[in-house]
Amino acid sequence: MLGYDDKRNFFRMMVNSVCELKIQDGESTRTAQAVCKDISASGMSFELEESGLELGTLINVYIESTNSQIPSLTADTKVVRCDAVDENSCTLGVEIIEMK
Repeated sequence: MLGYDDKRNFFRMMVNSVCELKIQDGESTRTAQAVCKDISASGMSFELEESGLELGTLINVYIESTNSQIPSLTADTKVVRCDAVDENSCTLGVEIIEMK
């Protein structure tokens, strides 16, 4: 039987980079910092120091590049998974809607 990681459609690249999230909660937008753990062609995962977000929440992600040969990343995403790590943090899985 294949494990969950073996069923992925795209290879995941480990990133472990600080990023800025613009979280669209209803009609307001707020900014938070998170750690992008990995990225693939269709999604990303983050560690976020706050309690869970609702599935479907829209998030604009910005990851600044420290290498002049690699451009910074900006993407519009949607929360598809939110797992509590403890009462003050969670792991988010997001689907990439659009790369900018």
